[in-house]
Amino acid sequence: MSTALPPAGAASRLVLRAKRLEMQAAHRLGERIALVDALRECIHALQHERGASSVYLASGGERFAQERLDAIAAGAPALARLAALLAAQGEADADDAQADAEVDAPMLCRMAWVLLGLEALPAQRAAVQARQTSAQDAIAAYTARIASLVQLLSHLADASLLPGVPSVLRPLVALLHLVQAKEAAGQERAAGARMFASGGCGAQQQAQQEHLAHLIDAQERGLRVFADFAGAALRADWEALQHGEGAVRLERLRRVLCAARPGTVLDAADSEAWFAAASARIGALGGFECALVRHLRTECVRHAAEARQALHDSEGLLHRLRAQPPGSTPADAPGEAAALHALLQTQAERLARTETELQAARRALSERKVIERAKGMLMARLNLSEEAAFRMLQKTSMDQNRRLLDVAEAALALPDIAFARPAEI
Repeated sequence: MSTALPPAGAASRLVLRAKRLEMQAAHRLGERIALVDALRECIHALQHERGASSVYLASGGERFAQERLDAIAAGAPALARLAALLAAQGEADADDAQADAEVDAPMLCRMAWVLLGLEALPAQRAAVQARQTSAQDAIAAYTARIASLVQLLSHLADASLLPGVPSVLRPLVALLHLVQAKEAAGQERAAGARMFASGGCGAQQQAQQEHLAHLIDAQERGLRVFADFAGAALRADWEALQHGEGAVRLERLRRVLCAARPGTVLDAADSEAWFAAASARIGALGGFECALVRHLRTECVRHAAEARQALHDSEGLLHRLRAQPPGSTPADAPGEAAALHALLQTQAERLARTETELQAARRALSERKVIERAKGMLMARLNLSEEAAFRMLQKTSMDQNRRLLDVAEAALALPDIAFARPAEI
């Protein structure tokens, strides 16, 4: 018994549907990039507010009172925009399959956490204004809110790695690691400002200095990935920034903080100089973020237009082929089957060219997640701080001459693996 082959029309419908899905994917990616940009703006706003609040509290309300209020006012539009975008996600019809296909449960949960954090901001600000909280506690509260924003942005980045849009893969990875490095820079700014404004390191000097060293290392790790995945122009700008006068000033003040001996009295007036130097660097990193977002948006629009035109061309070609009466097609002209084969071959070649880039992007994001999970596991099992957990991974990596990723994977696979005790680190 012979089995009849499906008609060419069925194959053509599959090809056209594939192109429509590609166009829709480009549209959804554009919407996600808009949300990524809103998250980025809010992170920047809260970073500035956190830094100003730390100086205000550490100085007993004598410094940065107006700067703090200005930071709150400047960030208000970004926070309102993000709240509106997230609230719209919760208003989707429960029976809307298309809306459900664009998000997942973890993403919605992260959105909810972000909204709850934004709703709690007025109470936190009131406590800071009345100086009813310490600088350390305020920094921790702001950092927790910013962390929820970064986590949501990371989830969106993971969900946006589409093989059909190759031009966004590398800049998306670069943006994510840049945002994370910039957050570490923001934490460093707040911690350093608190140390300068308080006039000394105090009883927790060693812990504060270790925290600063950890934040500097986190920046360097994130910025290395950013430089690897960013375009040549941004990479050149980043290299120039590293060797500029602002970097020299910041490094000098870093040495003052990290090299201070017990009992050293710091000049409280240096808090302004520190804040200005750290803010200049953070502002430059923010400029790189904006450049990456502009590139991502441009590529989304371009890809959507190309997908739309490809769909139109394919529909036109297949329509013309079907309109030809039997026997009217020249022997050397392609028929519908040949045309479909050519369309599929073109798409397959394009996807194959992007597979390497897609794998590299996913590998970069996966490595970061594995290290973070291993660090969290060590923090929970051994009651370590984040800095101590990371130092343990680093020390094990150096002692065993293994990649940090390999050590992290071993820690997750073998939770009882023998690490050096914290006292030995």
